[in-house]
Amino acid sequence: MKGSDFIRTVANRYASQLQLCYPQTLASFSLAKTIHSHMITFGFHPRGHLLNRLIDVYGKSSKIIYAHHLFDQIPEPDIASRTSLLLAYSLSGDVKTAQKMFEETPLSIRDSVFYNAMITGYSRNEDGNSCIELFRQMLRDEFRPDDFTFTTVLGGLARVVNKVMQCKQLHGLVLKTGTGFFTSVLNALVSVYVNCGLMFEARKLFDEIDTKDELSWTTIVTGYVRNDELDAARELVDGMSEKLAVAWNAMISGYVHCNRYDEAVDMFRNMYFMGIKIDEFAYTSVISCCANAGLFHLGKQVHCYVLRTEAKPTVDFSLPVNNALITLYCKCDKVDWARRIFDNMPVRDIVSWNAILSGYVNAGRIDEGRFFFSQMPERNHLTWNVMISGLAQNGFGEEGLKLFNQMKSEGFQPCDYAFAGAISSCSTLGALENGRQLHAQLVRLGLDSSLSAGNALITMYARCGVVEASNLLFLTMPYLDSVSWNAMIAALGQHGHGIQALELFEQMLEAGISPDRITFLTILSACSHAGLVKESRYYFNLMDRLYGITPGEDHYARLVDVLCRAGKFLEANDVISSMPFEPGAAVWEALLAGCRTHGNVDLGIQAAERLIELMPHHDGSYVLLSNMYATAGRWNDAANARKLMRDRGVRKEPGCSWVEVENKVHVFLVDDTVHPEVQAVYSYLNKLVPEMKRLGYVPDTKFVLHDIESDQKERVLSAHSEKLAVAFALMRLPRGATVRVFKNLRICGDCHNAFKFMSKVVGREIVVRDAKRFHHFRDSQCSCGDYW
Repeated sequence: MKGSDFIRTVANRYASQLQLCYPQTLASFSLAKTIHSHMITFGFHPRGHLLNRLIDVYGKSSKIIYAHHLFDQIPEPDIASRTSLLLAYSLSGDVKTAQKMFEETPLSIRDSVFYNAMITGYSRNEDGNSCIELFRQMLRDEFRPDDFTFTTVLGGLARVVNKVMQCKQLHGLVLKTGTGFFTSVLNALVSVYVNCGLMFEARKLFDEIDTKDELSWTTIVTGYVRNDELDAARELVDGMSEKLAVAWNAMISGYVHCNRYDEAVDMFRNMYFMGIKIDEFAYTSVISCCANAGLFHLGKQVHCYVLRTEAKPTVDFSLPVNNALITLYCKCDKVDWARRIFDNMPVRDIVSWNAILSGYVNAGRIDEGRFFFSQMPERNHLTWNVMISGLAQNGFGEEGLKLFNQMKSEGFQPCDYAFAGAISSCSTLGALENGRQLHAQLVRLGLDSSLSAGNALITMYARCGVVEASNLLFLTMPYLDSVSWNAMIAALGQHGHGIQALELFEQMLEAGISPDRITFLTILSACSHAGLVKESRYYFNLMDRLYGITPGEDHYARLVDVLCRAGKFLEANDVISSMPFEPGAAVWEALLAGCRTHGNVDLGIQAAERLIELMPHHDGSYVLLSNMYATAGRWNDAANARKLMRDRGVRKEPGCSWVEVENKVHVFLVDDTVHPEVQAVYSYLNKLVPEMKRLGYVPDTKFVLHDIESDQKERVLSAHSEKLAVAFALMRLPRGATVRVFKNLRICGDCHNAFKFMSKVVGREIVVRDAKRFHHFRDSQCSCGDYW
């Protein structure tokens, strides 16, 4: 008797000690392990409820091996030990083992808690259908669901397709079983109605909750926010007797999401003045607000306040706040500031690394971005997407495509955003066949309906000279946004279809899409390429008058370009004088280009001098000035301009042209001697030029900007890179195939004239993309109408 009393006393003492492991904390496992070790050391063999408690603690501490070892020591495990182990497997994500254990447990010993454990496993692992099916089985097996059952099942509805019907059925069952007075059950019902977008039903149920807790208020407020009903959410928040920080955080986040930045900032200020604790969620939301709205100084003030009030922040606080600050400074062109925050962070995650990488790439600091990318300890899909897109946007298309292939070789399945970056690389290179292959891969993977990839394809086909394919894609896309419309308007404008571009803009308005500043840039460019002077003035004035978009320097530069192309220099000067800020390089460059076209040397010199002041290391300014002098026969002035360029260490970007033949890109320079087939190209041109001359072609030697003899000038013209590339393509492409050539600079005037005659002689379409636009040569005509 004494022995049994002693064992009972020891067992009770161990039970009391194990009770200290509850509620579950990080220290629970260590404490349980210590108590268990003590039992083993002193030869005590735990049974029954002690084993169950140990299994429970080990399971909830994710120590499944320990829990299962103890479970195997029980000759006939009861429902409590089975429930503990099943729940452990469920919480660890091993639903298959949990399900196997559930099915092997006899129906005779199961109880509602056991079903709840399995339902919890399905719910936690987002298997809503299995969650519902097991709930039905529970009812068929005549087990009564309790409030925990309904709360868990309702939580699992998030992934069920027909959740609206299921929710209403469960709502009815809740009322029948009398569990509708439990706040947890009603909160779960409100949450499902919110997820279904049924805010009327959610609010009605919320109003019926007698004892609302923090979760009740949070659920309904965040529900309104998610469904963009911010005014209704604000009305609730303002009427709350207890100011819950989580509800205020949801409001700030909602305002930021809907671009209502002023209200987000006001809400944050009110939190401060009312003494509501500002946590990491509020800080990250308001910092994101500052980043999106360009509120650099306010964001810096928030940063200072964080430093002043959070002397020893936890990692959970500092990590998201620092990540938000990095994004703020990167978006405000303060990448070095962002990098200092990154370097001083005690803990970094993939978000931190990606934010800095994006900062370098978006700032055009590609070399630093490359190095940073190579140093990253881990990469995710976003990492690859940022780097691939950044390379494409900064002119490194070939490297972007190589990185896309490297991404696949390292086991990452590209998403639609990665494909969009790779397709943009093809746009940069003019690699039409590569672009078509990527398009085919998108179709095969079922990603062809992606908006981002579709928009990239519109631009790719347009920039590769196949604007018809762009238009077909645009017409068949399942969904269009403002980027889609802008891309198609830009495509039409680049190819000289100015009238069609303006018509598409009107269709955009009829479709209810509001134009943005990019839309008007594309419209003004289309007017410039087509010589639509009157229309350019109309749309420029429309920006501010009707849409409240203040014209930027780039818009003024496009308008000046339109006027100067048309020779309207007095009007262009008036526009420059009316600008609310000092004209920058883009405006003077537009003026200088127009002066060169129309031979307005005096005004061109003024524009060039201003341009050189603003951009002393930009080669284009010196080249345009020198060429203008040369065109006017002022050779000494042209030489002086080139000397000034040399003295300042400015190197002229060499003109080059390239063409894709048999999936290989062939590059030609001026007076090329490097390409392996260049001699055959010169021979082919020597045969072609006489035929062109018989049709009326006369080499225009004024485009030879050197003071040399006339016979030498004609030879120089024949060695221009675009002529060599076109001739090579005519030699190597199948008979009748369209020739598509790309040039990094503006096409030479003589080459433009020559291609008109060449297209007639060979009976083919020749498409040339230069630095400004596309030229489609067919049967002695060009799509630009000689207005370029």
